[in-house]
Amino acid sequence: MDLKENQAALILEASSDGEVTVDVQAQNLQGFAIALCHALAIKLVNDEQLQGELMAMVEAGEQPEKPAE
Repeated sequence: MDLKENQAALILEASSDGEVTVDVQAQNLQGFAIALCHALAIKLVNDEQLQGELMAMVEAGEQPEKPAE
């Protein structure tokens, strides 16, 4: 995937034993997009309540709503 200058991406990797790692990629390492992705990555890794909510959603098979265009 090629990212534009104003884009950043969270990359989630799940191991066979259920461990999830989070990585951030971007072309511009000083931009707003990467700063936001870093903040989200930190929140994903450190917020146990958020992790629980996300796992409950995954286990329930919920799909996020598509954003309005």
